[in-house]
Amino acid sequence: MDVVSTAEVPAQERFAFWREVSSTTWVPYDTRCPPHLRDRFQAQIGCRRLGPVQATLMTTTPYAIHRTPKLIRQTDPEVYKLCCTVHGHGVVTRDDRQAVFGAGDLVLYDTSRPYRAELAVDIPAIQMLVLQFPRSLLPLPSRDLRRLGMAPIAGIQGISALTSQFMLHLAKHMDELTPSDTARLSTLTLDVLTAALAGALDAHGSVSPESRRRALLAEIHAFILTNLGDAHLNPELIAAAHHISLRYLHKLFHDDGHTVAGWIRRRRLQRCRRDLADPRLAAHSITAIAARWGFTSPAHFSQAFRSAYGLSPRQFRQQCATVHAD
Repeated sequence: MDVVSTAEVPAQERFAFWREVSSTTWVPYDTRCPPHLRDRFQAQIGCRRLGPVQATLMTTTPYAIHRTPKLIRQTDPEVYKLCCTVHGHGVVTRDDRQAVFGAGDLVLYDTSRPYRAELAVDIPAIQMLVLQFPRSLLPLPSRDLRRLGMAPIAGIQGISALTSQFMLHLAKHMDELTPSDTARLSTLTLDVLTAALAGALDAHGSVSPESRRRALLAEIHAFILTNLGDAHLNPELIAAAHHISLRYLHKLFHDDGHTVAGWIRRRRLQRCRRDLADPRLAAHSITAIAARWGFTSPAHFSQAFRSAYGLSPRQFRQQCATVHAD
């Protein structure tokens, strides 16, 4: 992940530096920072390319942006930005209409139209995941999307909640993505965004059945990964959370070459393997690490780990400790 930060920039130059970073990362803005906060301004972004989608995780102290008609005339790349607030809140203004957005909400910005966004000054640091992509990639009528852009999409129920969860999970694990992950997420991310926006517009017919299937599966994967430590996580709970039948859930995984239980077990074992190899967690017992990721039986965990990796958890940990010692 490519990271840009104001940390090494002199305090009096940070906001000017950030103005340039913001304009080159997204589109040019008129940026403002309250005078009493300017000397304490700090910001950092981490960027990943997911095919045609630019994913940027931004952590910043409060400031405001204005996409003005003049700036649009000067530079109009015809892109959308979909923002998911990880932490914090703010206000977006379009056509003299204001709307508040908070954690988990989705906000669609058409950079070809004027808007303002202000991050709340009562929050020391705000974090947002920003996905930017060409407008032409969304198979939805621009007139309807313009209407949708008038207010945030609350990430509390239905497809919007699942999409919000997908984006929050992506934000949490941006720095862990491998090249194969980014290739896979390229199509999935667009499928998820299209499904969410079509759902908000009640225009499901604009999305192909295969795109809807991929989007649903991606959202289910994100749900599982978010709840991986819950020992009670099971197919029934997953199906209920996504308002689908248990039979259809199993079909989704079968068509993808997996079983639900097998997919969960594999991800839990991967998390345990990562933690057992981490010298910072050396004081944590193997049983505690296994329980952290949903394994309630030490014997079952040990057997599953050996079957997957050819070593017992204890042998694997000792091997990693020897490597770190060298």
